[in-house]
Order: sequence, then structure tokens, then C-alpha cells
Amino acid sequence: MACCKSYAAFHIITFFFFFVIFLKLDLSYQISTVESEDCTNRWIYVRWLPSRFNFDLLSNCSAYPLFGDFCSYLQNHGLGPKTHNDSHSWYRTDPLLLELIFHRRILEYPCLTQDPASANAVYVPYYAALDGLKYLYGSETNFSRRHGLELYNFLRYDDQPEIWDRFAGHDHFLVMARPAWEFSQPLHVDPPVWGTSFLEVPEFYNVTALLPEGRTWPWQEQAVPYPTSYHPSSLNLFESWVKRVRNSRRSTLMLFAGGGGVGANPNIRRSIRNECESNHSSEVVAAAGGGGHFNKVCDIVDCSNGICEHDPIRFMRPMLRATFCLQPPGDTPTRRSTFDGFLAGCIPVFFEEQSAKSQYVWHLPGEMYDEFSVFIPKEDVVFKGLKIVDVLMSIPNAKVRRMRERVIELMPGVIYRRHESTLGLKAKKDAFDIAIEGTLERIRSKLKVSSQ
Repeated sequence: MACCKSYAAFHIITFFFFFVIFLKLDLSYQISTVESEDCTNRWIYVRWLPSRFNFDLLSNCSAYPLFGDFCSYLQNHGLGPKTHNDSHSWYRTDPLLLELIFHRRILEYPCLTQDPASANAVYVPYYAALDGLKYLYGSETNFSRRHGLELYNFLRYDDQPEIWDRFAGHDHFLVMARPAWEFSQPLHVDPPVWGTSFLEVPEFYNVTALLPEGRTWPWQEQAVPYPTSYHPSSLNLFESWVKRVRNSRRSTLMLFAGGGGVGANPNIRRSIRNECESNHSSEVVAAAGGGGHFNKVCDIVDCSNGICEHDPIRFMRPMLRATFCLQPPGDTPTRRSTFDGFLAGCIPVFFEEQSAKSQYVWHLPGEMYDEFSVFIPKEDVVFKGLKIVDVLMSIPNAKVRRMRERVIELMPGVIYRRHESTLGLKAKKDAFDIAIEGTLERIRSKLKVSSQ
């Protein structure tokens, strides 16, 4: 009993710490505005929300046993604990905390305003995925269609309704840390299926949602990169890592880090495992293409049951040794591993366009995909017998080097740097910066259309 009380006390202290820190930042956020910054068409207003919509949710970090305990990953404003005591840039980041990471970063945004009437966009600091847990794993499982209604009533009726009414919510945006399909349950399905109905609630049709995976029809939402475990705080640290990536010896042709593919049914992960296992005995490959000479054709890092999620050392070292990183779809088309691969300078190999090309159009422009990635239709591999190794070995060495360099060039834009970074690193736009620019442009376009 004493142990349980101590554990509960720890949660309360953790929550209180985060609440106080954020409260101080919220009250003083305009201090971060840089007078020399050109904020034309870039002003953002942060709506105040009662703590039940964000901070209170952090104290529920161990309330859902079926989901898991994420209390220890709340450290460092959602970046998680450091991978080891001497680490300067690597953390055990949980992707569920993207909402918390975004909230902390936006309070450093240089063009914040306290006047909603002058704002070009309105940020709603609602932790949607965290609040959604009670509908998926808690006591509200039979009421998942209500997800978001309390927030709407507050925004629309309880607190400064004129802010919402100004553009009927078209200028509002928020972050949701889980794929869109988890928030897309049809309102009239009975009994309810998996997920909540947040994105199906008509009241939120006008709001822009940023999440790690959008639907095939990206109407309300826009995909942004999953948070990786790498969050540098200075330009020196970032450039040191880039140097290591460039100098890394690529002794493996291709690598798959993930789980699945062990069942009898044909699917792309099963095909990858079969091909890797059949090539496992190949010790040395002298290649005219594919990037050079390799000691190993294929490597598999088994990440079954989520064992890699908070332990980047498991997969990052093998990725640094690999030329190509295979990114097959799993339960959903996208993978956090795609962005882990970018950090390692590992050229991504996609098997369907929904895995990246039709998702991250702000961060990875579609017209550039041939310059930094390989696309192999999964049907050709699973049902037509196409060998992945044959495709990759056919790519000329010079092109492989150019592709890896392009991956490294794109790296700053797919990571979330640490809050309070140095000015030198801030000069490089990261995933947050690009997401904000894209959101502002999207809202401008929406307002232009709605005014016609």
C-alpha cells in the first residue's frame, strides 16, 4: 500500500511540475517575440483552455493499463528522459506526446499575439490523443462519439465566442498525436467501432488538424512527421551528427526494423522477411550498383511488441550501416521508422504512396521523391515475385550517393529540435517550423475560399 501511495504521489508531483512550468510560459509567451522578426501574415494567437483539456490529462499517464504507462516519458516537456546521462540530443521520446512537444515549442514562436483580432491563425492547445484514451481504454468506451464536444462548447459558447465566430473556426488549428483513422469513427455506427468520432463531428469540420497520418481524403487534416528520439539543441550538435552520418560505412544493402510478417498470410512484411532470410547466408556482395560493396545483403532488427519504441540504440546503429531502409506499411500506411531512417542517412524504400508521398507534402515535396527514395509496388513483391534486392542492386552507385545526400539535406526538416535551442540551429527550419508555415498558408487559402 505504501508503494502504491508513493507511486500516486509521484504522478501528482509530475503533473504539478508540468502545470506550473506551462502556466509560467503561457503568461509570458509574448516575451519570446523577436522585435526584428517579420511577422506579416504570421501572427498566431494561443487560446486559453481550462486545464482539463491539456495539463490535467498528463496526470492520467498510468490510468489506462491496457494502453500502458507513459509517465516516465513526460520529462523534458514531452521529449522523454535522455537515453543516457551524457546524452545531449537523444531521448526516449513517446510519439503520443507530440501534442505536448508542439505546445512547448509554439510558446517560443516569435510571432505570437495577445490580440485575437489581429491573428492570422488560432492555436488550440488541446491534447486530443491523450483525451481520447478514456474513450478507447477507459470508462467512456461506449460514448466515443462525444469526443471533442465539450471542447467545442467551450470554444463556441463559454469563452470569448467571438474568437470562434470571427471565421467559424476556419482559422483554428490543433495537433492530434495519433493517426486520423483513430478519430474517424462514423457517428451513427452502433455498436461503436474502434476509435473516436472527433474528425467526424460537424462542429470541427472547419478546424485544421495536424497529425502523424492523414486519411486518403485529406480534407480537415494534414500529416506532419512523427517525433523521433533525436532533438538537438545547438548547431554544433546537429552538424556533429550529420558528419557521423556522412562518414558511416554502409556495409549492409538493405535493412528492415520492425515487427510482423510472421504469419502465413501473404503480405509485404512476410515477403521482406522471407527475402532477408534467404539472403542471410550471403556474406559479401560485390556490387556494380546499389551503392558499393556490402558485407550483408539484408538485416532485420526485430522490433516486435514495441521494444524499439523508446530505445533508439536498438535500430539506429544498424541503420547507420545500411544503404536502404525498407518502410513497409503495417496496421496503418505510415511509420515512425521512416523518420528514424532519415536521421541515419538511410535511403527509404516505400511500397505504397500512402506511406509518405501523399502524406507529408509540406516536409517531403512529392516532386522530389525520386531524388531521395525508392518506390516498389507491394503487389509486385507479394504476388509477382519481384525481388527487392534486384531492384536496389540495379541502382547505379552515383545515383545512390546523390540520394543519400538528398536524405541528409532533408534531415533538418523532419526532426523536432529541442526547445530553447541556440539561434544557429533555429536558422534551420525543423518539422515544427515547416508545419507552422504550412498551417498558416492553408488557413489563408481556406479563408480566401470561404469569403468568396
